[in-house]
Amino acid sequence: MLRDSEISMNPNPLVRSLRKPSAEFTKYDIINYIEEQGIKMLNFRYVAEDGKLKTLNFVVNSKYHLETLLSTGERVDGSSLFSFIEAGKSDLYVIPRFKTAYLNPFTEVPTLDVLCGYYTAEGQPLASAPENILHKAHEMFKRETGFTLKAMGELEYYVVSAKGHLYPERDQKGYHSSPPFTNWDKLRTEAMVLIAQCGGQIKYGHSEVGNFSTDNEEFEQHEIEFLPVDLEDAADQLVVAKWILRMLGNKYGVNISFAPKITVGKAGSGLHIHMALHKDGENMMIEKGKLSNNARKLIAGLLDNAMALTAFGNTIPTSYLRLVPHQEAPTNICWGDTNRSSLVRVPLGWVAETSMIKNANPQETSEIPYIPGKQTVELRSPDGSADVYLLLAGIAVSGAYGLTQLENPLEMAEKLYVSVNIFREENKARQNQLQHLPISCYESADCLEDKRHIFEANGIFPAGTIDRIIDQLKAFEDKDLSHKLYGDNKAIRELVDKHLHCM
Repeated sequence: MLRDSEISMNPNPLVRSLRKPSAEFTKYDIINYIEEQGIKMLNFRYVAEDGKLKTLNFVVNSKYHLETLLSTGERVDGSSLFSFIEAGKSDLYVIPRFKTAYLNPFTEVPTLDVLCGYYTAEGQPLASAPENILHKAHEMFKRETGFTLKAMGELEYYVVSAKGHLYPERDQKGYHSSPPFTNWDKLRTEAMVLIAQCGGQIKYGHSEVGNFSTDNEEFEQHEIEFLPVDLEDAADQLVVAKWILRMLGNKYGVNISFAPKITVGKAGSGLHIHMALHKDGENMMIEKGKLSNNARKLIAGLLDNAMALTAFGNTIPTSYLRLVPHQEAPTNICWGDTNRSSLVRVPLGWVAETSMIKNANPQETSEIPYIPGKQTVELRSPDGSADVYLLLAGIAVSGAYGLTQLENPLEMAEKLYVSVNIFREENKARQNQLQHLPISCYESADCLEDKRHIFEANGIFPAGTIDRIIDQLKAFEDKDLSHKLYGDNKAIRELVDKHLHCM
């Protein structure tokens, strides 16, 4: 049970009202909250193949009606939600997951939303549903490795608005700018409040590097970073956060885009994924003050499958306009400490026991506790086009492979470690020793084909799901697209506009 202070300060009104963490919500908790708070509508929300939240509305007309909905779910036409489901046998059940319930912040009529999972006519979880693939992957990870995998995303996005900013920031110098040199701080902070109220665990938000303007429009980049939670929760909070940001964009009359690239030569938007091994509630990434061998094995698994992971994390042609040198995006398969030119980065993790707070605050007389367990590793290749459920499932499969099956993972980790910026001319020789990430959706599909046996093992990714992803990637026919687009600004603009609202 949460401590009283944790309940009273929790931004989620359901947690405060029910006086328990969301993971413990039951059907009767939801019914009682709806009854006591005068909720008029219930929304079932679920993610379809396009990665966006869908909605099924119910008017609450009786307690019996409500109990029936929350006990049995509802049926939907799966063929209109997924391309792999045929119209002839398309009925699916959507079943609410009570822990995901949140008060809808945008409806005039008091409304409670709850995320749902997909089930077959036989009452079994739909094997090819993204949220079920992720659940299977995490369960396998825990079973095979003995660890839980915590994860969180860094959600980067652009706000595209009409020109008219009185205090423009310097081009590509927007990192951590404050008002009035950032125009859409208010949208970001409003989004953070609403995401937290809907159950998202937020670390912080800030303006990002990217900003530029055209004759008519301003482009301003921002980021919201989350706290590490269980894989399934990490995916849910990203999906809800993207929905909230787009709803606020609609409210303010601006475009919100998570697209990996807005224009060539300007900072792209990534979806960096941080992860950490946990056991018995403790972070296990550090051993005797250094990155543990298990953490290194996790990294080795990510690197070994890195090219195939782009099939889940970089799913549109403009993804590969972002994965180019000198844009703080990775191009080569390597890892390093605090090194933003590497594919996997080990950020500062508050490992050393220091007196920084006492140094900065000499007047402080109270004991400053040492709080261990913040270390993560960060996969920097994914972007906003990712299906976050499949991406995190792929990460779990890759991590488990490194921890349990990969031959000589520690040797691989040692071999692929870099301590320099590989994009600098003096380090060109080191860069040339490293494998390159795919440069197109077409190449990414081939890489997934190469490694599909790893993702299909244990029944995690159905063969049909892998086939579908490969077919969708190859359908872009972008094998030599970067070469063809070079210098053609009009064609690049058309491609960017086409994929502005990916996932």
